[in-house]
Amino acid sequence: MASAASPAAMAATSKLSSTISARHKFDIKPQPLSEALRALSAQSGMRILFPYDEVAPFRGRGVSGWLSTEQALDQLLAGTPLKHSEAGDGVIALAPSGTRSAARRSPLSLQFAQAATANPTDAGVLAMAPSAAPEDEQDASPIIVTGTRQTTRTVADSLAPIDVLSKADMETSGKQSVRDLLGTLVPSINVSNNGAGASWAVRTLSLRGLGGDQLLVLVNGKRRHNTATLFINGSVQNGQSPPDLDLIAGNAIERIEVLRDGASAQYGSDAIAGVVNVILKKDTSGSASVLGGAYLDGGGEQGRFQIDKGFALGDGGYIHLSADGSMQENTIRGTQITASPFYPNIGGVLDPRDATTNRFRTKPGQPEVVGGNVSYDAMVPVGDALELYSFGTFSKRHAAGWLTFRTPAASNNIYEVYPEGYIPRIHVRDTDFQFAGGIRGDGPAGIHFDLSTTYSEDEVKYEHTTSLNASMGPASPTTFYLGLVKSTEWTTNFDLQKELEIGLAEPLFVAAGAEYRENKFTIGAGEPASYIDGGYRSPPGTYLAGVLRTAGAQGVTGFLPEGSGTWDRNNWSAYLNLEQKIVEGFEIGLAGRHEDYSDFGTTDTGKASVRIEPVTGFAVRGTASTGFRAPTLQQQHYASSSTIGVPVNGVNVLLPVQALPVDSAAAIALGAQPLKPEKSTNYSAGIVFTAIPRLNITIDAYQIKIKDRIMLSETLSGTLVRNVLSAAGIPGVAGGFYFSNSADTRTRGLDIVSTYRADLGGAGTATFSLSANFNKTVFTHIDDIPAVLASSGLVLIGRAKQGDFTKGTPRDKFIGNVLWNLDDFSLNLRATRYGKITQMAASRVLATDAGVACAAGSAGCSLQFVDEEVKPKVIFDLEAGYKISEGIKISVGANNLFNIYPTKLSPVNQFGGQLYYNAYSPYGISGGLYYGRINFNF
Repeated sequence: MASAASPAAMAATSKLSSTISARHKFDIKPQPLSEALRALSAQSGMRILFPYDEVAPFRGRGVSGWLSTEQALDQLLAGTPLKHSEAGDGVIALAPSGTRSAARRSPLSLQFAQAATANPTDAGVLAMAPSAAPEDEQDASPIIVTGTRQTTRTVADSLAPIDVLSKADMETSGKQSVRDLLGTLVPSINVSNNGAGASWAVRTLSLRGLGGDQLLVLVNGKRRHNTATLFINGSVQNGQSPPDLDLIAGNAIERIEVLRDGASAQYGSDAIAGVVNVILKKDTSGSASVLGGAYLDGGGEQGRFQIDKGFALGDGGYIHLSADGSMQENTIRGTQITASPFYPNIGGVLDPRDATTNRFRTKPGQPEVVGGNVSYDAMVPVGDALELYSFGTFSKRHAAGWLTFRTPAASNNIYEVYPEGYIPRIHVRDTDFQFAGGIRGDGPAGIHFDLSTTYSEDEVKYEHTTSLNASMGPASPTTFYLGLVKSTEWTTNFDLQKELEIGLAEPLFVAAGAEYRENKFTIGAGEPASYIDGGYRSPPGTYLAGVLRTAGAQGVTGFLPEGSGTWDRNNWSAYLNLEQKIVEGFEIGLAGRHEDYSDFGTTDTGKASVRIEPVTGFAVRGTASTGFRAPTLQQQHYASSSTIGVPVNGVNVLLPVQALPVDSAAAIALGAQPLKPEKSTNYSAGIVFTAIPRLNITIDAYQIKIKDRIMLSETLSGTLVRNVLSAAGIPGVAGGFYFSNSADTRTRGLDIVSTYRADLGGAGTATFSLSANFNKTVFTHIDDIPAVLASSGLVLIGRAKQGDFTKGTPRDKFIGNVLWNLDDFSLNLRATRYGKITQMAASRVLATDAGVACAAGSAGCSLQFVDEEVKPKVIFDLEAGYKISEGIKISVGANNLFNIYPTKLSPVNQFGGQLYYNAYSPYGISGGLYYGRINFNF
């Protein structure tokens, strides 16, 4: 051995020589830590002396990119008790913190990691060392980059609760999209999939019961843009335009980090509930997969092809390319139409066909989707201290779905055009991209910098087929171009980091930076036939003679020229982030941010975090923060009409309603006020337990108060509303709704996450995990009803909207998972229990106590609220896989193994048979999906 270092030197990382500070191109795969150290030695030329018995229980994570040997070694050792120091010229020694020097241990427990050696003495040391690692290896805690600006912090020592989902988790989850993966593996995340009209194609996430646009999404630490579509006529995600995670190729992802804590002070607007950071692959590996599947009860056939490969780029650079193509067919989970008359009356008498016709005409279920995503992540070193980098995603998607059935006798049908009735089919064509580029590296005085810019765009075009503008009569076209929405975002960041020695346990970590962002939102008008009022009335002597028909395309009306245009805004911000370990076992973090918006003025947010580890393996952590979310341009300016159920004289009737921009004449006449940002106050406190080998437990309690919450109003209808809309040039519409800051809410909950990895000897290994979320939201304040509405008996935030926020997501959610591996065979079994969900009715309808529609005055009939409950259910997922040869694995599986469906709606809420299952269900309404997949790794 070259030399021995003192115990003090082995307990802390010393300032390394220029040799170990030299930068190299590393490509180290996840593997046992001892093997990872040998790979690091081979790729850096350094020799590494380590105590084998201390290293053997751990696995090293992957390390890739252009790094110094010190940086690479720090990443490998993060989450372990091992520290490093110099032990001679070109030699690094490892030892557990606070123990004796590695060089003074028994030679049988020591090992050199090196590329090659001509020194017989060193070769002798290698011969005396054990040659194989024990099988009971333990995964090291993953490194995280979310919720901190440091690059060596791990999940276990994070100041706030965070989940890390690896690509292995994604491969064994059985889920086909990033969104569904998160909803399956993170207990505090739920997926919403029940929009209507032009927004059903967007499925969103709810973290801790909050909205999808109260969750910030990053890609490689850079802000991801929101979708241009406004999620409307749905449930808890009403009125939001969050990032669309389906437009990121799943096979491009190295890992996903989910920060379950408010982080506006660190990242800016939207991070009220937390942050999802998608980290793209940066290595030179390659993979491909082919999947096919279908639902047990028919329909929904799915296919997906994925391929990705990384390549070396120049001297020390790389580029990783990914492509993902998918398709899914419609599922149909409807029931019989009960409307009467079904066909037009003949001389006031029911058509005989009413009694014999096939009434299975509705088609509720998942949409048909065909799409493709491509992405890249690239880096090229410039000299010894700089890197040029870039990444991007590009997506095309066509989604098509059926809306509600119009009977032949309906007033919104023209019998001469559709003698058997019709179902409008809406087509949503999405083009989306994000491109980022920057330069980062080490500047003067040891300051690390990162200068980057990101430009993104989402354009969505809407079309109708098998539709109708009834006001144009028999001359109406049946296909329509409805218009488009487009959003763009351009963000530029400059970030600085430095460590300062101030005499405490570790250097003070300082991060500061600035951001400038521009946003634009565009609405493009549809073709005239999609929105005009043709004034058609059926001629005398015909069915519905003299009745004025509904204007605009049925299903979703085209965007009006009066509501079209382009709107923009900009903002700049600056932040400061400090992290400091005061003494061993006690560290704090502070963050502050100032934002200045061109349309909202300024706001300041802050965050304080603390972590105390009184004994090894047990820690207490807590955070307190303030946050905010600016209203999106979509929420300020979106205007469109769609057809939904509106109660009329106690009966639900399909009628067109209008989304009203808050600055429109109609909205102002109905009491609308300019929107302002939401402001939040977050508190969390938790414990981390890692004292028992292979067992990790975290428990975190939280409270989130939101003031001036941006909410979509109830559907406002009645004589007053119709008069206001008509005066504003919006005739033939039964109601409207608009956004407001009309309420304050408080959310409290508890997250529990536990994992245990067991060595089963000859039976292989198994990883057991059990996690849970308990969540409750209440309204602490609701503004007074605007006087103009109160005088007509209307409410702005009624029981339906309140119910969406307080009861529209599961009160609790449990996930139990077992992953078993035996040689080339693997089995993953997961059980998810969703707690009760209640869909609150907006208004009273005529119904019996059994929820059946009835006529006023009939026996057992009363005007009442008919709420709907999605009862608690346990959903099982299963996947079995077998590696048939090196690099080839086949898998079969099932999502919703036992084909469980949510609770059926009461007959009165099925809108005459248009709906059947409750779409508030977090696991969908299509039943069990069964699939097969083959994976290739190269």
